[in-house]
Amino acid sequence: MTQRTLTGIVAIVALIAGIYGAIYIAPPEADENTVDYFQYYPAPKAIDEFTLTDANGDPFTRENLKNKWTLVFLGYTYCPDVCPTTLASLKKIWPVLSSRFEKSNIQVLFLSVDPKRDTIQRLNSYISFFNKDFLAATGPHAEIFPLVRNLGLMYALSEDTEKEAYLVDHSASVVVVGPDAEVIGRFKPTMEPGKLAISDSEQILADMPKIVSSR
Repeated sequence: MTQRTLTGIVAIVALIAGIYGAIYIAPPEADENTVDYFQYYPAPKAIDEFTLTDANGDPFTRENLKNKWTLVFLGYTYCPDVCPTTLASLKKIWPVLSSRFEKSNIQVLFLSVDPKRDTIQRLNSYISFFNKDFLAATGPHAEIFPLVRNLGLMYALSEDTEKEAYLVDHSASVVVVGPDAEVIGRFKPTMEPGKLAISDSEQILADMPKIVSSR
C-alpha cells in the first residue's frame, strides 16, 4: 500500500466519522443556568456565627440568613454616593425580584460598617426610606469585621473618626448568601468611564433566577 493510498483511506475514515458524529452525536446543550454576570467564589463558604442588631433593635445572627437567599451590601448611612445609589438601584428591581422568588425566600441586607454614627434609629429611618422590606444591621467592629471578611469583602476606617464627616472605605459588591447560610459569590461593580462604580441591578435581576435554579 502506497503512502498516498494510506493517506486517502485515513481521510475517508475521518470524513465518515465526522458525518456520523454530526448525525448521531448531539452537541452538548448550553446550560440554561449559566450566569452572565455573577462571579462565583471557588467554593461556597459557610458564614461563621455572629451577633449584630437589626434596624428594629432585635438580634440579627446567622440564623437570619438561613432558608432564604440574601443579597448583602455593606456601607454606611453617611456614605455620599455608592450606598444610596446601590440601594436605590436594588429598590428599583425589588418588585420584580421579590415576585419571582416570593418575599419569604429572598431578602436584601444592608450591613452598616459605621456603628459609631449609625444608631439603630438612624439605620431604621435610612433603610425604610429605600424600602420597608429591606433589612439593615450593625454592631461592634469586633463582630462586623470577621463577618465582612467571611463574605469576601472589606472595609476600612481610613480617616480620623473624631472628625464629624469622616469617610469609610468599603467594597461596593453585592454578595449572595444561599439558604444554607453559605456565601457563594458576588456581583462586582460595573466600571464605566464617567460613571459611579456600583453593582448593576439589571445584571442581578438577570442572573439571580439562574443562581437559584442551579442550587
